[in-house]
Amino acid sequence: MSKDTIRLTTAQAIVRFLAAQFIEIDGEKTRICGGGFGIFGHGNVTCLGEALYNYQDELPLYRGQNEQSMGFAAAAYAKYHLRRRFMFCTASAGPGTANLLTAAALAHANRLPMLMLCGDAFLTRLPDPVLQQLEHFGNPALGLNDGFKAVSRYWDRITHPAQIIQSLPAALATMLDPADCGPAFIALPQDVQGWAYDYPVELFEEKTHRIRRQMPDAHEIADAAAALRKAERPMIIAGGGVQYSGAVAELTEFAEAHAIPVVETIAGRANLLDTHDLNTGPIGVTGSDSANAVAEAADVILSVGCRLQDFTTGSWTAFAKDAQIVSLNAGRHDAGKHLSLPVVGDAKLGLEALGTAMAGYKAPEGWTGFAREERAKWNAYVAENVRPGNRPNSYAQAIGVVNDLCDPRDRVVAAAGGLPAEVTANWRTLDIGTVDVEFGFSCMGYEIAGGWGARIAQSEKEPDQDTIVFVGDGSYLLMNSDIYSSVLTGKKLIIMMLDNGGFAVINKLQNNTGNESFNNLIEDCPTVPEAFGVDFAAHAASMGANAEKVDNPAELAEAFKRAKASDKTSVIVMNVDAYEGWTTEGHTWWEVGTPEVSESARVREAHAEVESARARQRKGV
Repeated sequence: MSKDTIRLTTAQAIVRFLAAQFIEIDGEKTRICGGGFGIFGHGNVTCLGEALYNYQDELPLYRGQNEQSMGFAAAAYAKYHLRRRFMFCTASAGPGTANLLTAAALAHANRLPMLMLCGDAFLTRLPDPVLQQLEHFGNPALGLNDGFKAVSRYWDRITHPAQIIQSLPAALATMLDPADCGPAFIALPQDVQGWAYDYPVELFEEKTHRIRRQMPDAHEIADAAAALRKAERPMIIAGGGVQYSGAVAELTEFAEAHAIPVVETIAGRANLLDTHDLNTGPIGVTGSDSANAVAEAADVILSVGCRLQDFTTGSWTAFAKDAQIVSLNAGRHDAGKHLSLPVVGDAKLGLEALGTAMAGYKAPEGWTGFAREERAKWNAYVAENVRPGNRPNSYAQAIGVVNDLCDPRDRVVAAAGGLPAEVTANWRTLDIGTVDVEFGFSCMGYEIAGGWGARIAQSEKEPDQDTIVFVGDGSYLLMNSDIYSSVLTGKKLIIMMLDNGGFAVINKLQNNTGNESFNNLIEDCPTVPEAFGVDFAAHAASMGANAEKVDNPAELAEAFKRAKASDKTSVIVMNVDAYEGWTTEGHTWWEVGTPEVSESARVREAHAEVESARARQRKGV
């Protein structure tokens, strides 16, 4: 070893490299990797575990209860930090790594950075077949870790210690890229983890990164501005990319300068305050009557930082067929969807350039007034929808109670089932960037695990605020172990556990398409001799949380005040009605597959309605 090199194992070099990477955020330098989540096994404990032991201060390691939830927590951590920081997840070879697959898919769908450092079979193959190894008789190089290629933005298997000199910077560049951002997977064979190499010392020197801002092409700006200048009924769709770009101020200034109504996607919730004059509400299947009325009438639509998912577009029925879409997006793939006029580039720079090119333009007063009137009607609906006592206990009532009592900077987390729709439609944004509704992958189990990851991130910047989780009984039963994690680590959560007796939102979909209730609500499961409820409060208490059951929204309000005052995780359980508790307004059409042939007249009628509505779909690519 020369003075220009240092001899380290592969695992030691990976950890030392990560500890040396920093990022500049708002003029301040901070370590880009906030640490990691890890469960050790024979595939990662002896080498990677040895390396991490010496970096506990620089890269704190949180021990999760299962690998899938660790991945969810890492995704939520990255989302809180607007993709500027990430966590790694380390799992052992075999089932430990396999458990990360769903979390990787969630991070991929949501374009969130997460680094997976996963054990693998021995490169030499001398001890094969080893414990937990999958054998492919005709392809000995193929293994479980190859399955992550479909859910990773960057994938590599380290077969020699020198490879990380190229692989680690490449993985980091992917996770920081505005267009290609997503999870990176590095497979680490057990023997290679411990092999040593003389690494150049330059690899471990401190490096400060900055997120790239791509200036849009001048011709694309000119074309977009020309289309928008002709608009008589323009509209802006604000997506999650607005926040990732740090372009909230530019979006607000652009909308105000040109008097253009703004609607928000699910990922874009909390781009504007609820009270902003041009905030027309959430759009789409889980949206608002106001946003959808404006979308249906708009002639030019500026999409900013959106991937135009079907819940946003109403399966492409939410807009007029002849409406022109202009898509400002860092990703070329997203910018060109449905024959959009593409503007490929950073949202912040793109809005500034568009604003300059559109100087002097304002939308007609009648159009902006129409949007305000529609939003006023929606506000009145929401006020009544969340009012306690207006019907049996409902999601909306619980959301309204929390909304009234929480602090503006408290963070709200929800995912999957009926709650994303209810939070999206009924939550009144109190401060920018405070809502995390995971609906890119609509993944059950994200709620509590994601809340834990968000709280870890929140405690770094806003330790006096709370992370509030809305979760249904179905997701709770799927994944709840991070209640224990939050108590163990002192990362307080307030968890609203709303029990409707099963998978009630899918039962609603079942009924709405003419089908009979079957195998969704516990009482409708043919293999259940006698249905009974779970004592969720007792279960949560057994993991160390404060826990109580309440009977109505008034009791929930008092319990929430107690949870706010406590310094420990609190779980509040309330039953909600599975049939009458839903928000009934604000929905666009959503395409689901229905049977063309059925013995049920109701199913045939529902199929005919679906086919009729399909005629409204825009045709595009």
